[in-house]
Order: sequence, then structure tokens, then C-alpha cells
Amino acid sequence: MKNLFALITAVIISASAFAQAPQKMSYQAVIRDDGGALVVQKMVSIRISVLVGSETDEAIYVETHAANTNANGLVSLEIGGGRTISGNFASIDWSSGLHFIKTETDPNGGSNYSISGSSQLLSVPYAMHAITAERMADSPSEDKKLHRFWKTTGNGSIDEDDNFLGTTDAAA
Repeated sequence: MKNLFALITAVIISASAFAQAPQKMSYQAVIRDDGGALVVQKMVSIRISVLVGSETDEAIYVETHAANTNANGLVSLEIGGGRTISGNFASIDWSSGLHFIKTETDPNGGSNYSISGSSQLLSVPYAMHAITAERMADSPSEDKKLHRFWKTTGNGSIDEDDNFLGTTDAAA
């Protein structure tokens, strides 16, 4: 019985080890009514659409949120975590071109979305740096001398006398 319990516990723990990046994006907005006044401490309805190509193209994903504004009219939500109307957030091909987020808001909490806006999704510095990963250390250029021992090709073309940092896979 103890072995069965230990096995079940190990399976549950190992299953949670296969963590994935969350399929959500943080989103914040300050909500104002048609007259420009802040909508504070109130439940509002927001419809989020993801568009590909331009801000006037058809939505590939649509979801709705019911969220409360704070004392400054700020609402925080996670795109990808709302009630899905159409599409699948996890299957969006983010490499397929320009993407836009269209937001529609009903400051009264219903489904009469009277306030609308859209904006292009732009890169963050971390994502722009990831583009350079494929050009990493294996270039013979002078400015990359610092990286000459850090290879992306495994242990190929190494000098076993001085290119190891505590590894044991080279023959002595």
C-alpha cells in the first residue's frame, strides 16, 4: 500500500514538472464613459478580439470578460483567460503576420459595447533578444571570442585538454 501511494505521488509530481508557458497575456486599461469621466469601483464588460493583418480584419479569436475597475478606473485582466466566444487562443499562429488587439467596453456591465479601440501588438525587449539566439556563439568573428568555448553543436570540435568546465565526457 505504501508503494502504491508513493507511486501515485511520484506520478502526480512528475506530471506537474512538464510546465508550459501560460497561454495568456496581461492587459490593463483605464475605463472612461462616453463623457470622458472615469468609471470607478464598477463592474464593466469587455470584449477582446485578436485580429491578424490589420485592425479592420476579421477576428481570429474573441473572448469576453466581466471585471471590476478600481478607484482609478483601472481594470486588469488576462487575455486568453476570458469566456471564449470564437477561436482558440492557444492555437493562434503568432508568426503569421501583424496582430492587433481590439477592445470593446460596456461601462454598464452589459453587452452594449459602446467604447471601442484597437492597437497593434508590439515586441517586448526580451522577445527581440530571442531573435538573436540562433546567431549566438558559433560565429568566427572577432567580437565573439568570449563565446568560443560555448557551442551550440555539443562536444564537436573541442580540445579535451582545456575546453571543459567540470565535465567528464572527454577521454583523458
